[in-house]
Amino acid sequence: MKHQSYAYGHNHFLLDPDLPALLKRYWRGWEAYRGELEAFGELAGGEAYRVADHVDKEARPVLVMHDLEGNRIDRVRLSPAQEALLRRLAAINRPPYEGGSWHHHFTQGYLLADPGLYCIQTITGCVIYSIHKYAPEFSAWKARLLSGEAVGATWMTEVQGGSDIGANQTGAHWDGASWRLNGEKYFSSGAGLTDYAIVSARPQGAPPGPKGIALFLVPRLDEKGRLNYRVRRLKEKLATRAVPSGEVEFANTQAHLIGRAEEGIYYLLETLTLSRLANACGAMGLARKAQLEALFRVRQRAAFGRALLEHPLIRRDLTDLAVRIAGGLALTFRAVAAWDEAWVERPPYSPRYHYARLLTHLAKARTAEHGTYCTQLAMELFGGVGFVEDFAIARLSREALITPIWEGPANVQALDTLEVLTRKGVQEPFLAEFVPRLEAVGTEEARLALGALQRTLTHLQSLEPAQAQWYAKEALRTLADAASVALLYDLQAVGGGGERYAKLAALYARRFFGGGEYPSWALGEPQVWAFESAIT
Repeated sequence: MKHQSYAYGHNHFLLDPDLPALLKRYWRGWEAYRGELEAFGELAGGEAYRVADHVDKEARPVLVMHDLEGNRIDRVRLSPAQEALLRRLAAINRPPYEGGSWHHHFTQGYLLADPGLYCIQTITGCVIYSIHKYAPEFSAWKARLLSGEAVGATWMTEVQGGSDIGANQTGAHWDGASWRLNGEKYFSSGAGLTDYAIVSARPQGAPPGPKGIALFLVPRLDEKGRLNYRVRRLKEKLATRAVPSGEVEFANTQAHLIGRAEEGIYYLLETLTLSRLANACGAMGLARKAQLEALFRVRQRAAFGRALLEHPLIRRDLTDLAVRIAGGLALTFRAVAAWDEAWVERPPYSPRYHYARLLTHLAKARTAEHGTYCTQLAMELFGGVGFVEDFAIARLSREALITPIWEGPANVQALDTLEVLTRKGVQEPFLAEFVPRLEAVGTEEARLALGALQRTLTHLQSLEPAQAQWYAKEALRTLADAASVALLYDLQAVGGGGERYAKLAALYARRFFGGGEYPSWALGEPQVWAFESAIT
C-alpha cells in the first residue's frame, strides 16, 4: 500500500496534533496508557490501514450458505488477513469492563477510523454492553465476545421502518419454555459473522409503537446446536465492505429476553448512543487520515513554479481541514466524557444521562458533516488522481459517506435534540456549561458564538412543534458549533493546548458565525494548518 498512500506506514497517534491536549483535558491519568496508544497508532497507520484497503478492493466477505453435506450454515468467509486483525482489534472493547474508561475505547476507535472494521467492534461492544448491564446471566457469552472468540451485532432495522423503530413488525412469543422470534431485519451489519446478536422485537400483546419494543439476545445456534436464523443475502455496498451487511430471517428463532420487556426501547437507545459516539469518532478519524494524505501530498507536489504548500488557496483549504477536525474532535471527546460519567445509569435516567445524550446527538450529526466535507476537500487537493482508486484518498471519501446515515441521519439527530431540549430539561445544563465559558473568553469571536447560541434557543422556544422541527437541523448545527468554539477555547485555557487552540476557536467562529470566509491572517499560521512538528 506504500505506493498508494502517503499516510500508510506512519504512527497515526504520533502524527495527531490534537489528541494529547484532548486526552489531558478529559481523561485523567491517560499518560499511563501512552505506550499502549502509541502501539495502537502504529497498528492503525500500518496493518489496519493496509488490511482495510485490501478487503475493500480485493477480499470482500463472502457468504457461504452450505457446508460440505449441504446443511445451511450461513457463515461468511473472510480474508485471513482480516481474521487475524479482528482478533487483535477485539481488545478495543475491554477497557470499560476491566477497570478502564470509555476514553480508552473511543481513542482507539478514532485512530482506527475505518467504518467497516470499527463497526464490527462497535456492534460487538453493544452486545457486551447489554449483557453487562441487563443480562449478567450470560456473562460466559460476554467473556467470549471480550476475548475476540465471538462477534456480536445489533439488528434493529426493518424495511418498512428504517429509523422508525416503533414500526418494527418482528414479533416475539413465549412458547412455554423459551422466547421465539418471527420476522426479518433488512439491514443487519455483521450478518454471517455474528455469534450473538441483540434484536428488537415486539412481544405478543405489547402495545404498538416504540414503547412496545423489547430487546432480545439471539445466539447463532440454538440450545440444540442448530442454525437459529438465516441470512438471506449480503448487501453490495459503496464502502464499509469489511463488515458484511445483509438480510436476516427469523423463523421460530430461540431468543433470550434482556432485562424487562417494557424497558426494551430504553436499552436499545442506550446502545444507539454508544454507536453514535463511535460514529463521531470514526467520522473524525477518517477526516484526519484524509488530512494527513493531503498534507503529505501538498508537500511533495509543485504547480505554477512553486510547491503547492506555498499557494494561499492551498493554505486556506488546509486551514478549513484543521479547523473542522479540531472543532469536531473537541465536541466528540466532550461527549465521550459525559458518557463515561453517565453510562452506568438505568431507566429512569437522571438529567446527567440526558445531557450526555444531547452532546452525543450534536457530535454525531456535526462530525458526520465535517467528515464527509473534509474527505472530499482532501481528495480535491489531490486533483484528478484523487478520484482514482489507486490512491487511498478515494476510499476514504467513499467510506465517509456512511457516517451521516448510520445510527440515524441528521434529521433523526435533530428530532432527538429537540426531544431532550424540550422534554428532558437539558437546556439549562447546556447553557450553564457553555455560556460562562464563552463569556469568560471575551473575544469578538466568542461573542459571535454566544449570540448565535442564545438566539437559537430563544427562537426554538417561541415556535410551535411543527415549526421547531422545520428549524431543528440548523439549530443543531448552531448549538454544536457554539459548543465547539467554547471547547476549543477551553483546550487553550485548561487542556494545555496553547495559542493554537485560541486561533482555531477564532477561525471556527468566524467561519460558521461570522457569515464569511476565514480571515486571511491564518495564511501565515502554519501551526494551524500544517502542525509542522507532527509531520516533519
